[in-house]
Amino acid sequence: MPRSDLADRAAALLSLPAATEERSLSQLAALAASQVSGCTAADASVFREGELAVVASSHPQSSALVWVQLDSGSGPMLDAIAADTAVSCQDTLTEQRWPEYTAAALRLGIRCSVTLSHRSEAVLVISLFGVRPAALDPDQLQLAELLVAYGGALVGAVSQYGDSRRTADQLRDAAAGRAVVDQAKGILMHALGCSAAEALDRMREVSQRSNIRATEVAQRIIDAHRPGRGGGEAALSQLAGLTSRNHRKAPA
Repeated sequence: MPRSDLADRAAALLSLPAATEERSLSQLAALAASQVSGCTAADASVFREGELAVVASSHPQSSALVWVQLDSGSGPMLDAIAADTAVSCQDTLTEQRWPEYTAAALRLGIRCSVTLSHRSEAVLVISLFGVRPAALDPDQLQLAELLVAYGGALVGAVSQYGDSRRTADQLRDAAAGRAVVDQAKGILMHALGCSAAEALDRMREVSQRSNIRATEVAQRIIDAHRPGRGGGEAALSQLAGLTSRNHRKAPA
């Protein structure tokens, strides 16, 4: 019988610090294999916009069945996604719906499977495998449905967390870049006696003509201004001369 703390263990996967989708799905697949009676291996796959995004397995070989189904265009995984319901294979030796899938499963020693899907922001598919025919009986479906429901919540939570983290990183990068540009702009205003808008235009001009980012141009200005780099004023004058020469070489 499954352990009574299954819900707690599945819910614990929603803990987000340092979580990645692949790592969380690996833990979900391992939990399914250890908790569902008759299940010896499990896969957890995520599809976004019809494309496989992530696949994780409790066993190093069972994930090969995902690719067999995608390559052949048939299998319980694809049927579960299309019908949005559980799809069972009682015996891969006698099953006739998916010949490529059953042949590959038999080579791996898999004799039965149950596949479930959960659709939200993405499509989560959990496949449970047994080494004996009909080892995954219908009484296990409720437990498997609980796991796929938790897995669906897990995918959504990790995805949102990843989006938030990427947004935060982008904002930090933007803020750091703005600080560098502002510092370089101040240096140019002082060295060239120009306005803030003119200093920014100079940096943009060098950026466009040298095909490097404006933040890198700004960082070079800051580096040139540091003591011990040949003199801040001389380095800035050299940079100013470069922008002037580039400006004169511009095509009409």
